[in-house]
Amino acid sequence: MTDHDRRLAHPSLAVRIAGLGAHLPPRIVSSAEVEARCGLPAGWAMRNNGVRERRWAAPGDTNSDYAATAVRAAVADAGLALADIDLLVFASGTPEQAIPDGAPLTLRALGLGGVGVAGFSVHATCLSFLAALDVVAGLIAAGRYRTAVIVSAEIASIGINFDQPEGATLLGDGAAAAVVVPAVGGAPTSGAGTRGCTSRIEVARFEAYGDGAALTEVRGGGTRRHSTNPATVPADNLFHMEGSALLRLVRRHGPGFLERLRPGLSSGLGDIDVVIPHQASLAGLRLLGRFGWPEDRVVTTLERYGNCVAASLPLTLWEAVRTGRLVRGQRALLVGTGAGVSMGGMVVIY
Repeated sequence: MTDHDRRLAHPSLAVRIAGLGAHLPPRIVSSAEVEARCGLPAGWAMRNNGVRERRWAAPGDTNSDYAATAVRAAVADAGLALADIDLLVFASGTPEQAIPDGAPLTLRALGLGGVGVAGFSVHATCLSFLAALDVVAGLIAAGRYRTAVIVSAEIASIGINFDQPEGATLLGDGAAAAVVVPAVGGAPTSGAGTRGCTSRIEVARFEAYGDGAALTEVRGGGTRRHSTNPATVPADNLFHMEGSALLRLVRRHGPGFLERLRPGLSSGLGDIDVVIPHQASLAGLRLLGRFGWPEDRVVTTLERYGNCVAASLPLTLWEAVRTGRLVRGQRALLVGTGAGVSMGGMVVIY
């Protein structure tokens, strides 16, 4: 380990994901519908992206309404009340509007707009939830907050470019939230897969490779291609992805990143029970097999939900817990990539 890596090493943080909640729009969109719109042959989306169906928002739906629904479910799952929340972090790649950020909008939708709860956003595109969990865990471990909620709410369908089938057949909408609290000391966890450990984050790591920034973009919406700029065109506000180049970059940097996250990960899972990956694409999920990770330990939701940007990872976590794939005391790897190009990973005792 280099001196640089030692400086980046993080101590274990005694925090617990106390509750999870999700919201999926009622409208189920089959890949056949998207294929027809893109002029693709039947079955193209499943063969190339691994997506059979996804959820898309209805006109008038908002990120903050989706977020509020997911937060209410997560708080109830934790056995708490909205009044217990002292921090809300909005962690999404698709903002409802430029200003304010999504946290005040979500607090308003929850009926907490006049309470003064702390709230802000963490934006790391598809890795927003994982980055927010890293930030929140540090704040809770420092004693700044006791009951934090992280919520990712995405309406990616608004920015789909149907002239680019790779992205058009991939994206879905949805929201997921997690309640994070201090881990209770004392009695160890027990049950299947436990090791006498209380919940905690064992290690986390993030790396960004800006040379790949142009591989996944929505160019509009900022100062460079503002809507008032005469040079801005409608396509600037649509999702653009160069999947093959993105995958090559991840293949180049991925093994080293995994080794720096936790030695041995690039050749096997070791004592990790469950992998909760961001649902980037079929090719991205297949890449995990190259590291010697058994398929039966990797939870996937891509086929039914598509890639829901930052909500994909917490949606998959929610699915893993509610189906019994992940139980208390088990060790899980949360991992993914995002635009930037960024990589993030976290090993937790759930």
